[in-house]
Amino acid sequence: MARLDQAASTNRLVTANWTADPIALDGLLPAESTWDDALEYRPVEVSGVYETQGQTLVRNRPYNGNPGFEVLTPLRLADGSLFVVDRGWIPVGSTQDFPDAVPAPPVGDVSVVARLKPAEGRIDGRSAPAGQIATVQLDDLSAQLDEPLRTAAYGLLIAEVPAPLDAPPLAAIKPVADEGLHISYAIQWVLFAVMGFGGLGWAIRHEYRIRNADDPEVVAAEERREQRRRRRGRSDSEVEDELLDARQASVIRSR
Repeated sequence: MARLDQAASTNRLVTANWTADPIALDGLLPAESTWDDALEYRPVEVSGVYETQGQTLVRNRPYNGNPGFEVLTPLRLADGSLFVVDRGWIPVGSTQDFPDAVPAPPVGDVSVVARLKPAEGRIDGRSAPAGQIATVQLDDLSAQLDEPLRTAAYGLLIAEVPAPLDAPPLAAIKPVADEGLHISYAIQWVLFAVMGFGGLGWAIRHEYRIRNADDPEVVAAEERREQRRRRRGRSDSEVEDELLDARQASVIRSR
């Protein structure tokens, strides 16, 4: 149930942030601030100039089941710092390790609306060729660029003005935590609990009948059950239960 609640809470947060109105980047996440999970997918507005010489591809990024790359382009802000913009997804090319082409961003001053995302962690043992990275690890990217990079978050592009001349990369898809899977698990646990309580009740009644086999009330109840069994005929399972009861009663009496 805890996982189901967590999935539902995540979906509510994503939906609220995804549909929120954009506000200025510095108003929501100033340059020296640290990441807050409550900000994920919040839209922000920011202006600057794309630094295409620092553009990097994130490899091994699926999109609707297709392999490809995400295009990271640093945006030079008025204070001189760089804010990384994930401009979207492009497919692998004919060589698989590289795309056939990377759409160019707009030239000159540009206004960007993007969704905030936290930096990703490193993955041990995963490498990438020159011009590519394995994960969106902003500290590593800052070291590669040797520039003052904002490392608390990067942005998933929603819109940019002016628009690029070429068809832009594909925009990010709204994520959805799968509540259905967690609901299925919750139902299974409820059923297990019900079955467990039912089995416990049967075991208690069964043990009581064995330990009180000479009690007049138990004897009378057993006679009524036996009469019902005779009227309808005994099943194989009832015969097996009777043999098991006899063995257990014999063991208890011998103690």
